[in-house]
Amino acid sequence: MSRLLHRDTVPPVPAAELTARSADGARIHVELHGPEDAPAVVLAHGWTCNTRFWDAQIRELATDHRVIAYDQRGHGLSPEPGPGGYSTDALADDLEAVLAATLAPGQKAVLAGHSMGGMTVMAAASRPGLREHAAAVLLCSTGVTRLTAEALVLPLRAGALRTRLTTAVLGAKAPLGPVTPVSRKILKYATMGRGSAPDRVDACARIVHACPRRARVEWGHVLAELDLAEGVRALRVPTAVIAGTDDRLTPPVHARAIADALPVGLGLTELTGMGHMTPVEAPEAVSAKIRELVTRYVATGAAVTAEKEDVA
Repeated sequence: MSRLLHRDTVPPVPAAELTARSADGARIHVELHGPEDAPAVVLAHGWTCNTRFWDAQIRELATDHRVIAYDQRGHGLSPEPGPGGYSTDALADDLEAVLAATLAPGQKAVLAGHSMGGMTVMAAASRPGLREHAAAVLLCSTGVTRLTAEALVLPLRAGALRTRLTTAVLGAKAPLGPVTPVSRKILKYATMGRGSAPDRVDACARIVHACPRRARVEWGHVLAELDLAEGVRALRVPTAVIAGTDDRLTPPVHARAIADALPVGLGLTELTGMGHMTPVEAPEAVSAKIRELVTRYVATGAAVTAEKEDVA
């Protein structure tokens, strides 16, 4: 059995599972963990990952939270969509479908998104479903535009050549193949900090290599052309940002720009020495921030007050 996250060898067992139907009919696999009547947290994973990426957060939070994690379309147990099914609008549709399927009308939750999961939240910022259900948001290791121009994965000077080559890497059609010592080193270099523990590197490698090739390629094309600047400005709920100082995929320049543009920003936490996979590399910090947001906004209803004050 493969080693998974945070010293555990068996993934958390969900209290329930269901399928949410998105606007285009796509089926989205959803896991529900923890007490049904507890404060709710919704977790959206990033490109090439799946719900197992959040195992550390699920273990920590599901003791006293209702933790909702879902597989983005084409990832994990969510089937690949049909033609035209890869877009930021589709990501927003899927998130709205998950919220509608798992939360009661008007029920509030903290939404946490990593990488493409954070982009999902920003893509849905103006959607009625998000505004109905989001009490607060945590954006981890994400960006809104110029992803290929700013990425530091390739050791080249910034410019047109590096951007073109990075775009080609994101859309590369070659299969990843099995996890090997070499592939683990490559993934660690590209996505994690130098001090990342071997078991966490291995866990990330197994998750990423399990992503279907078509989903990896199609979403890579979407990310290369991403522009969600309007989504940041429309995200009118209290929002915290986390980034690793050594993130090569979405360097801290993205997190700083997002934090500056948020209407109800709660500040930026930069995790020294961490790379792109912050929920895996620094699970305690990410879980603690989610718990803090739940305590502050879901339990007290302060999110509604903060939003009204900002609009006024």
